[in-house]
Amino acid sequence: MILTHQIAKNFRDVYLGGNWTGSSLKNHLQEISWQQATTKVSSFNTIVSLVYHINYFVLAVIEVLQAKPLNAHDKYSFDHPVVSSQT
Repeated sequence: MILTHQIAKNFRDVYLGGNWTGSSLKNHLQEISWQQATTKVSSFNTIVSLVYHINYFVLAVIEVLQAKPLNAHDKYSFDHPVVSSQT
C-alpha cells in the first residue's frame, strides 16, 4: 500500500472507527452537547479544547505531507475560538 494511503486510512479510522482501539472520535463526540463540551471540570481541559488541539496538529501534519514547512506551535494548540452555541 502507498504510504500516503496508509496514513489517510489511519486518520479516517481514528476519526470514524475501525482502528486498532475499537473506538473512534466520532462515536465518542456525537452525543455530546456544546454545553458539555465547553464545561470545565477541575483543572482538566474541556472537550472543545482537546478536540481543537487534535485538529490543530492534524492540520499541521497535513501541511507537512504537502511538502510545506511545519508551522505548528504548542503554545497555540489550545487557542480555540469561544464556543457559545451549537452552530
